Amino acid sequence: MATPATTKRKPVFVKVDQLKPGTNGHTLTVKVVSSKPVKTVSTRGGRPTVLAARPSRIAECLVGDETGTIIFTARNEQVDHMNAGATVILRNAKIDMFKGSMRLAVDKWGRIEPTDPANFDVKEDNNLSLVEYELVNVVEE
Repeated sequence: MATPATTKRKPVFVKVDQLKPGTNGHTLTVKVVSSKPVKTVSTRGGRPTVLAARPSRIAECLVGDETGTIIFTARNEQVDHMNAGATVILRNAKIDMFKGSMRLAVDKWGRIEPTDPANFDVKEDNNLSLVEYELVNVVEE
């Protein structure tokens, strides 16, 4: 029995200022403002581990569009795409919370695609990662 061909739906591109805590599945076109390596893990507690065979690289990159900026956490091969001045498409990106602030990330279900240079100027004075959020539990009576 043949299954009908599934049609892919068009991605809905969002702007940086539309990102909210705890959301996922975002597709954005952003320009990399800066990239700063954070750490490389090669051993754990002085003992070689499985991670020693392939150290993990992490970089914090400030990315943005014409509406604002946010910190993007790049891991391993993603670091190679995140050079200052590059324009990339982030597919299936999610918002992680780190110390009360938003960070953008792409996990194994997402993808980073280099693209043509964007024709917008990044609005650097609206950094969403500088906004602190607090989790409040609401008790219903």
